[in-house]
Amino acid sequence: EKNILPVIVCVSSPIACIPHWTLKSVVCLLLGNSGHLFREEGVWNYSTMLLREDLGLLILGAREAVFALDLSNITHKKAMVKWQVTQDMQDKCSHKGKDLEIECQNYIRVLHKMADGRMYVCGTNAFSPSCDYMSYTDGRLTLENIHEDGKGKCPFDPFQRYASALVDGVLYSATSINFLGSEPVVMRSSTESIRTDFKTSWLNEPNFVGMEHVAEGQQSPEGDDDKIYLFFSETAVEYDSYSKVEVSRVARVCKNDMGGQRTLQRKWTSFVKTRLDCPVPDTSLPFLIQDVFRFCSGNWTSCVFYAVFTPQAHTSQYSAVCAYEIADIRQVFSMGKFKTPVPVETSFVKWVMYSGEVPFPRPGACINNEARDKGFSRTLDLPDRTLQFIRDRPLMDQAVQPISDVALLVRRGPAFTRIVVASATALDGSSHQVMFIGTASGSVLKVVNYDGDTVIIEEVQLFKLSEPVKILRLSNSQLYAGSEVAAAQMPLSSCGHYSSCLDCVLARDPYCGWNLTANHCTAISSIDPDGHSDVIQSLRDGDATRCPSVGIVKAVNITFHPGSTIKLLCEPGSNLARMQWHVDQRPVISSDTFQILRDGLLIINASTEASGLYTCSSVESSNSRDYVSQNAVYELRLGASQSGETSLLLPQVQKQQHTMVVLQVMVVLLSIMLVALVMWNIYKGHFGFFPQCFSQGQGAQGAQEPLQVSCENTSREGNTSNNNHNRRAEFHSAQGKDSKIQQNTDQIL
Repeated sequence: EKNILPVIVCVSSPIACIPHWTLKSVVCLLLGNSGHLFREEGVWNYSTMLLREDLGLLILGAREAVFALDLSNITHKKAMVKWQVTQDMQDKCSHKGKDLEIECQNYIRVLHKMADGRMYVCGTNAFSPSCDYMSYTDGRLTLENIHEDGKGKCPFDPFQRYASALVDGVLYSATSINFLGSEPVVMRSSTESIRTDFKTSWLNEPNFVGMEHVAEGQQSPEGDDDKIYLFFSETAVEYDSYSKVEVSRVARVCKNDMGGQRTLQRKWTSFVKTRLDCPVPDTSLPFLIQDVFRFCSGNWTSCVFYAVFTPQAHTSQYSAVCAYEIADIRQVFSMGKFKTPVPVETSFVKWVMYSGEVPFPRPGACINNEARDKGFSRTLDLPDRTLQFIRDRPLMDQAVQPISDVALLVRRGPAFTRIVVASATALDGSSHQVMFIGTASGSVLKVVNYDGDTVIIEEVQLFKLSEPVKILRLSNSQLYAGSEVAAAQMPLSSCGHYSSCLDCVLARDPYCGWNLTANHCTAISSIDPDGHSDVIQSLRDGDATRCPSVGIVKAVNITFHPGSTIKLLCEPGSNLARMQWHVDQRPVISSDTFQILRDGLLIINASTEASGLYTCSSVESSNSRDYVSQNAVYELRLGASQSGETSLLLPQVQKQQHTMVVLQVMVVLLSIMLVALVMWNIYKGHFGFFPQCFSQGQGAQGAQEPLQVSCENTSREGNTSNNNHNRRAEFHSAQGKDSKIQQNTDQIL
């Protein structure tokens, strides 16, 4: 099923930001797209996922439950374990002012695979975070009940953003460490746990969104260390403003950081951060990061961070996607200038670029070969001068700019919420990054950028419009999404939806190509390399000239009558196609008689001049070339005149109209029978209230026989509402007194 969403305008190129295809209903996804939807009665908040491809499972965390679902079909529930809050914990949570039914539950927030195959899982536990170990054996999920304190590992508040990563069995986390959420930390939980300092210059009301491990120490000629990168937004300390201004940040710490000996004991000596820019035209305030995905095509030097951004304080209706190379981030941290706080007369601190001497080893840097040569083999060996510098100046002066200094996509409409990126190999062997972007309206966009030309291939509505996408995860061929009410699964490629060669090629989907031999759109991965010559795919140019011409469409004969209203259906080939109508080879121009709709042509009050041969063509432009396909042909002929008749002369519509006519006739007949029945009963005196209604306002005559039913109720209900017992009592005196009935009737008339 294809449906057209309202046009969503893009800043730079409106056409480029309209999805080529839109699947509006999840039913279409489930039936025709090999997709699946999972939900459990009474369970909510499906927002934590762990892919266990070694077990063929999707581990899904929700409120007070963890599910093990079949990775190939998530509707198949393999196992489930409940992790509920005790009544005592709920009472304590409620007494502290939290909502008993919503907040005082256990929301699963942390799920990581351990080296031994077990899983580390943490939940909010009614604002008392707790962690445990979980295993899957013999088709069962089991919690080991080895409860660990979850403070600093898992958020207290189930609706507060957080980030975590498990690296070599050690948990790195970014969340709040107290009940009120006022003490944010970036922490490593180990025998030598380390965290950030409680200073606004380090973290100032942060909103954590993502954490990524990059193995920069592997094959490093400088003897560098692995890094943990953190993405978040926070209130800026460097802006002079009467109101709070938030900015997006990227920070990093070194994996082997052990803290300082005297200064920064059990604190990060390598915590540095800087601003992350995503430029959007005509905006005054910085856009804020909402999610990030690390994509690496080879070793760590090829890594790119894709991130989605939304405006702050509802200052814009646009969302954006920006991409950042790891080399650019490293450059800012390794070579960039620092900012430093400077007191000013007005008793507040102003942050300016530091222009003084930077001590050695460089503050915030990892221990490398150069530092080791100078006798600094551990962070515990770093001099106080270096540690005091980075303690007071963790902020860099230069911001990280996106690739080519521009956003990959800026789109108006529902806010972007999540992003993941997959790699697709095209017919010519080239590799392309395909972005899957979740939105606040429950849909997922499939987007590719071809050398600066952004194409939205399709938009799939996974959840209701009021259910934002809260999480996205990728496997080799499937995409998994979670919302408050359900989890969904959809394939990365949906080639079967393209019914024609033009649709298939002009969609510019790297997963799909048109097979001339089989005459259908097929997945590139399933094509034999020897059969590539029979497949059409044109990603960068959208060149469909090799597509075979479509056969002549057979005309549908329609007979109409003067004064009729006629609708001729014609669906466009895609969201980007425009419709052209001709009658007897003359263009149809919109007027009082002809109204050109998105899905057809409406002819109002048709006259003799409406007769003729109507053709509908779909026109789609690609690379300055128009591709035209004929979609429908109608032959309209004038029939015998029927005065005053107005009909919608389409087979489907005619059928509906005939049904309506039959229903209308039945309603009229039933109404006549009802009126006759009522008059007959009135004549026989069975409805004693009827004379009473009419006699109101006729003085004492009308008040002689008090009745239980008022005229107001009688007229509103259209029938008597009294029960049979009351009716028999009220009209007992009237039985057998025909002469009196006749007399009363004469008085009424």
